[in-house]
Amino acid sequence: MGGRIERVAYPDAQRDVDYSEVIDVRAPCEYAEDHISGALNLPVLDNSQRVEVGTVYKQDSTFKARQMGAAMVSRNIAEHIDSHFSGKDRDYRPLVYCWRGGQRSGSLATVLSDIGWHVCVIEGGYRTYRRHVIEQIDALAPELRFIVLNGYTGSGKTLMLHALREHGEQILDLEGLANHKGSVFGGDSEHPQPAQKRFESLIYDQLNGFDPKRPIYIEAESAKIGKLNLPTPLWQRMKESTVIELDSPVEARARYLTRDYSDWLGDLDRIHSTIDRLQSFHPTPLLQKWKDMAQSSQWDDLATSLLVEHYDQRYRPASGASSFQPARAIVQVQAHDATSLQESMRELLTCAV
Repeated sequence: MGGRIERVAYPDAQRDVDYSEVIDVRAPCEYAEDHISGALNLPVLDNSQRVEVGTVYKQDSTFKARQMGAAMVSRNIAEHIDSHFSGKDRDYRPLVYCWRGGQRSGSLATVLSDIGWHVCVIEGGYRTYRRHVIEQIDALAPELRFIVLNGYTGSGKTLMLHALREHGEQILDLEGLANHKGSVFGGDSEHPQPAQKRFESLIYDQLNGFDPKRPIYIEAESAKIGKLNLPTPLWQRMKESTVIELDSPVEARARYLTRDYSDWLGDLDRIHSTIDRLQSFHPTPLLQKWKDMAQSSQWDDLATSLLVEHYDQRYRPASGASSFQPARAIVQVQAHDATSLQESMRELLTCAV
């Protein structure tokens, strides 16, 4: 049946219905902050138009703002009809939402239903989705069985998570979701971290897909990864969970970190400015020594010195991460090649039982 608008509640909106597409009609800046995963952004007002209409609404006239907005929305919808919807068949069935499930989503839904399609609109819009995400993280996190991988910086915790995933185990890669390696050198200048709300939605997507009867392997993290905060219920659950520590020789850790941070090598300005961020922890001569190592491309020596004189002093598994439970077992990771990781993973899986 086509040619009608159906208002649906979230999360019922995504149950038992095979929608052709999920469409977020909010401005690109709103979509970038967070959105339903998999949703396509077809804004009926772009960033500048949204600001312009909002300014007129607050400072001039509600009527004038609605008139201006209607003209902009109509032009944008017409462009979407020509560019995106022109090839859709009669059975096309989209799920549409905006901020509150009101005018913006209703405008697109009205036009699509007039064409003859059955359009579903999320009642309450993105706000109901956001509320659902928070409620579900609160409900799911305490019920899941986490195995926390702890260890000194560079011990291979992230590599072990990836090996476990390839083995068919459930993992939650928080650093991957946060797009940050969890250290002062951990940011990616070309791919910044997501917004806090988006980070939480990505965590929700993962938690919602786990089998609660099976363990989930997760890396020991502080309550903050880069600029992003872990949801409190998840952080609390991690602190209560079983811990397995990975132990790796400093030389192996240094070699691994040199490879893992290969995109930094040669970018001396970036390295020097990052070292300068450690000046509240170390005397100037030590900072200069690290800069000189970078200047002369002594990468393994630089990694070793940073590990011994900075990271190992401040991020000890037994003290710096004392928020976590004592380790149930210590698994040796002698090297970070595939063969060594597989051997360590087998031992880890035995300890996790």
